[in-house]
Amino acid sequence: MLKRQFLMFAAAGAALAAPILAHAEAAGAGGASLKLIGFMTDFDLKDDAVAICKAVMDGVAPGVRIIDITHTVEPYNIAQAARFLAGSAPYFPKDAVFIVVVDPGVGSTRKAIIARSGTGQMFVVPDNGVLTLVQDRDGIVEAREITNVAWMIGDKRSSTFHGRDIFSPAAAHLARGDDWSTVGPALDVKSLVRLDLKGAALTDKGIEAEVIGFDGPYGNLVLNLPAETFARLGYVIGDTVPVTLDGKDYAFPFQHTFSDVPAGKPLFYIDSRGRLSVAINERNFAETYKVGEGAKLFIPRKK
Repeated sequence: MLKRQFLMFAAAGAALAAPILAHAEAAGAGGASLKLIGFMTDFDLKDDAVAICKAVMDGVAPGVRIIDITHTVEPYNIAQAARFLAGSAPYFPKDAVFIVVVDPGVGSTRKAIIARSGTGQMFVVPDNGVLTLVQDRDGIVEAREITNVAWMIGDKRSSTFHGRDIFSPAAAHLARGDDWSTVGPALDVKSLVRLDLKGAALTDKGIEAEVIGFDGPYGNLVLNLPAETFARLGYVIGDTVPVTLDGKDYAFPFQHTFSDVPAGKPLFYIDSRGRLSVAINERNFAETYKVGEGAKLFIPRKK
């Protein structure tokens, strides 16, 4: 019985994969002119989902190079995905293709789209706001809905795995240079879904900011506070900066880097992406101070 069930499962998988092999035959061999793909999901790596998507991409564009941005976006956290996408895109080639599958609306009426930024990079994403920060910085100059089944895995698409069935093959078509004007109807870029992301607010009294995430496994606080905005408060390296964080008052030194304070001590610093951040040298700030995403922060102007 188990053997028969396994064979049935394998046969179903082979049927789904058949259109991919057809794509591969059409694409031909080689890959010297293929565009680089950046790949990000909230799938994690506990099952075969990421590998399946990569196999689909390689099937359509044999030899395509794929760089994993991350597959551990917090599940359904579109804002986090938007931040990672905007943070990594400048380090990719100007003709790179990005596929982002953080898609809590999969199978719904949300659109699957391809968008081109002002730098020339292409983005294969759900229309759910994940492009907000890229759009703010680089602009989105053109967008199309993916409706052409020839750019998909085939007629046997699922309602829950569009990463495999729609986004992966579409990204591979772009990577091999197919004419994306055939993918579907043009969209008004002003109609694309946007996240309501609030920036830090500068007032006469100081700056009101927010924790928008954490730096890797270290627990450093990522703030929505650019370095140039923080500089307007008047603090310089070596100053002790008073702060109200999550309703509690503290004072942390403003330093260049972690080792400028003893191990176990907190500090303010400008992170590698040009934002003010809070950390503890060789410790986890978020765990130690019990601070979560969305926590409010207020820094007064220097007296």
